[in-house]
Amino acid sequence: VLLGSGLAVLSQPLMYVKVLVQVGYEPLPPTLGRNIFGRQVYQLPGLFAYAKHIVKVDGRAGLFKGLTPRLCSGAIGTIVHSKVLQWCIWGVVPCLMPSCSLQPGASKKEPVSSLEQVLKETSREMVARSAATLITHPFHVITLRCMVQFIGRETKYSGTISAFTTIYREEGILGFFAGLVPRLLGDILSLWLCNMLAYLINTYALENGVRALRSRSDIAPERGPWGTFLHSQVSTMTEMKSYSQAVTGFFASMLTYPFVLVSNLMAINNCGLAGGLLPYAPTYSSWLDCWSQLHKEGNMSRGNSLFFRKVPTGKRYVWE
Repeated sequence: VLLGSGLAVLSQPLMYVKVLVQVGYEPLPPTLGRNIFGRQVYQLPGLFAYAKHIVKVDGRAGLFKGLTPRLCSGAIGTIVHSKVLQWCIWGVVPCLMPSCSLQPGASKKEPVSSLEQVLKETSREMVARSAATLITHPFHVITLRCMVQFIGRETKYSGTISAFTTIYREEGILGFFAGLVPRLLGDILSLWLCNMLAYLINTYALENGVRALRSRSDIAPERGPWGTFLHSQVSTMTEMKSYSQAVTGFFASMLTYPFVLVSNLMAINNCGLAGGLLPYAPTYSSWLDCWSQLHKEGNMSRGNSLFFRKVPTGKRYVWE
């Protein structure tokens, strides 16, 4: 919990800028710059220019708006995730515990690389993550709305407790779960893509490569340069297996980013803040309507990158 809270504090300015960019708020006009290939293009302000503008308006403390509900969300989410995961292991499928003894006559198999084990572990993680997301989503909504207040200089959501009262009075219980469906769908899809891709890479690419190299080393004498080379290649492939999860996680998050964007926009849409109204966004009837509008405008990846933000032709942005 403490580690997660520390990371949340450090990443708060990054998330703050990202949310404002996702809404479509551009406080600074495009400037003429160069892309990574050296060509001159008009670029929207990047992370540091955007953060500098926020500091100029609200001071350094302004970069940490919405931090309190985010810390509450992280702490509660960690506890809920841990408890639900334990319940899934001990209460629902206790025989999946590593210490569980085998049945008489059953052969001992390696559980780590089996598809069945990956499916069970991913299913447990999906239930735990979904429960944590469901419980903490009201704090996530408040966090986003506290940040978006920067656009219209509002003070409607000035505190966590008062924000709960305001949302309940104006929107009822459903207001606490605005944008929940696309957020859950994105999390579930990202988790399954990440774990299944990692399994396929580890099993059919890296594992087969390791076996092939080991079979060669069994045939050839493990002496001299050739033996040293084979040993180094086996070690490299084994080490790559430990990084495959991070690589596939990044790839999955890129593919499911539109769900994150739609969820955040629905959380602040038509909530009485300037950032949730025109010209930044129309009133969406549902998250599918929001998805459709963003797709038509070509803004499905808005906010995905905070560097080298070229002004796209035909896309709508609002700046002061």
